[in-house]
Amino acid sequence: MTLFEQDAPRPLADRLRPQRLADVVGQDHLLGPQGPIGRMAAAHRLASMILWGPPGCGKTTIARLLAQATAMHFEPLSAVFSGVADLRKIFDAARKRRQMGQGTLLFVDEIHRFNRAQQDGFLPYVEDGTVTLVGATTENPSFELNGALLSRCQVFVLRRLEDASLDILMARAEDALGRKLPLDDTARQALKAMADGDGRFLINLAEELAALPEGAHLDTAGLSAAVEKRAPLYDKAQEGHYNLISALHKSVRGSDVDAALYWLARMLVGGEHPIYIIRRVVRMAVEDIGLADPQALNQAIAAWDAYDRLGSPEGELAIAQAVIYVATAPKSNAAYRAFGAAQRAAQESGSLMPPLHAVNAPTRLMRDLGYSEGYVYDPDTKEGFSGLNYFPDDLPRQTFYRPLERGFEREIAKRVDYWNRLRQRKNETDRKS
Repeated sequence: MTLFEQDAPRPLADRLRPQRLADVVGQDHLLGPQGPIGRMAAAHRLASMILWGPPGCGKTTIARLLAQATAMHFEPLSAVFSGVADLRKIFDAARKRRQMGQGTLLFVDEIHRFNRAQQDGFLPYVEDGTVTLVGATTENPSFELNGALLSRCQVFVLRRLEDASLDILMARAEDALGRKLPLDDTARQALKAMADGDGRFLINLAEELAALPEGAHLDTAGLSAAVEKRAPLYDKAQEGHYNLISALHKSVRGSDVDAALYWLARMLVGGEHPIYIIRRVVRMAVEDIGLADPQALNQAIAAWDAYDRLGSPEGELAIAQAVIYVATAPKSNAAYRAFGAAQRAAQESGSLMPPLHAVNAPTRLMRDLGYSEGYVYDPDTKEGFSGLNYFPDDLPRQTFYRPLERGFEREIAKRVDYWNRLRQRKNETDRKS
């Protein structure tokens, strides 16, 4: 660093960057004496690793401190701005350092940005120890990184910073700034909520607040007016999208209406398209509720139609109403399971013909061959039920649909049981005759 660089102003977040692994907050499960990274650093033997965690949890800092703790050359690289030519230069330099007895810690930020071919380029150099790779990503490595690369790296999950960790960072910021932040107690809590687990964002907010005029003292409303709230961490095309819709679906399935409304709100606040959500609600209505409450599907379709007519934000209330309905409806997957069992039977049984009485006979030849012979029009019978078998002649009768004793399916179960008794009675009569 030159003399001029030393005198240049530096952001507070950079000035507060930890100088020791022990100073990193919120990641003791990895960096503590019994944590896997902590043990590796103490033994001066690093394995290649992927650090997976949300923004502002310390991934870059940890990589830099690991190089320092193990006396390795720190080589930072951004996958956003680098290509194959940059990697070749780094690998050549790392090979020369290795010949001189020094290892290289190659830190790749946003490693998931490299395509599959570029990721494959790391393999021989990680394999032979030319570099110790530390990749950082905010995305699920199992989705974004090659299996071959993952097999050569340990994946460590960093946690979003909790309140206790954010309190420590606020105290460090106030010490560095030489003054308390101009906030009352409720505003301090609101500031942590705004940071949403991002330590870097919290420190940047603290620096912004420290620039307010002397004598300022903010409550929650004043804080909201003074600083910009952090956008919720949500990527509609990546893991956050799937995590939140999964949480919404499972909350509905678990009849937890309040949790379902929370995850619905989280997705809408994060910018998810409401049509994607209501399509999933329709699926919930048929997959998890079915005939236990036939109105659930009607409610979901009506909400979709209402949103199409009203748009946002008014139409979102219709989606919320549908979510409340499906979350509080009785649950049954009997129809879902019945259809799956029927599909398996259809695949296994091949191209069996229907019984002749179940087939129309539009031509004389078909009538002569016995098509439609023996068919009974059910509504004309005394019970409105003929008891004929409609399975193929070569396929034994099977039971796919087993209605549960929940909601409207209780009534369906009574009907199915009644028809089964009539069918059994007819079979006994046919056997006797």
